[in-house]
Amino acid sequence: MNATLVAVALSLISAAAYASAAVAQERLAARITDTGNGFLRLLGSGAWWSSVGLNACAALLHVAALKYGPLTLVQPLGALTLVAAVPMGARLAGRRVTPLEWRGTGLTLIGLGALLLTASGPAPDDTLTLTEALAVSGGTMAVIGFLSRPGTRPGLRHATASGFASGVASALTQTVTVAATDRSGPLLSPQVIVVALLVAAFAVGGLFLSQTAYRGGLGAPLAVVTLANPMAAAIIGLTLLGERLQGGVAGLFLAAGGAAIAAYGVVVLTRSPRDEVRAPLSAPDYLPSVPGQPEPAPSLHLSRH
Repeated sequence: MNATLVAVALSLISAAAYASAAVAQERLAARITDTGNGFLRLLGSGAWWSSVGLNACAALLHVAALKYGPLTLVQPLGALTLVAAVPMGARLAGRRVTPLEWRGTGLTLIGLGALLLTASGPAPDDTLTLTEALAVSGGTMAVIGFLSRPGTRPGLRHATASGFASGVASALTQTVTVAATDRSGPLLSPQVIVVALLVAAFAVGGLFLSQTAYRGGLGAPLAVVTLANPMAAAIIGLTLLGERLQGGVAGLFLAAGGAAIAAYGVVVLTRSPRDEVRAPLSAPDYLPSVPGQPEPAPSLHLSRH
């Protein structure tokens, strides 16, 4: 099977798994009040652990997709988590999908379709050298430090920093995946070990940054995280990993237009109306962050998102 089709298929299944876990987690959170032992009650809930398992499966599928597809293809497909969550959240809430949600879904799918036409490419075989990985990490840490400097109010700056951290984590994850499966070298080379540690650092950092950003509400910050993530990954893929957009200048304009349409669709989805019953604790507070994926916003009845 064509490597691009494998990457797309894995990304679609991964997005569906993330959406299922996020919706389940939000519904569970709606039944647990924000008390001192709320988190302990979650730890004792089989449903919560099931959602954690779904997230782990989705993360593995995402990593596998990065083995077969370029960053410029796989990362934007993470927005499909929001799209998949629309009908799931509406069904569990006992309501119909609203016209606004259909509009946002349609725009996102159209934009991603345009990106698929230009971002399709062979399975990745290039990786970041250890020097490049350290340079990218150092530069990203400097940007994150500036955006989240002491005294900065939680909000869009922290959301942007979180998106950058997750996007860079995905780029580094691809390097680990490709290098570790390349039989020409040792499985645990210094490059793989160091880059794997950097992936863990950016994944954890992205989680805390996103949670800080969500203190002022989930709407705009979630949209920024969702959009900054693939942007950071695409920059690395195009500048350092030799990835190219198909179609020359025309393809570049098509990709830019598709990205703009998909971005607007994501913003529309984050403005969807809430259900009458809203969870006192939002799903991202419980869901573990995974490299490359924006913090899921399950039921999309979100003015918070």
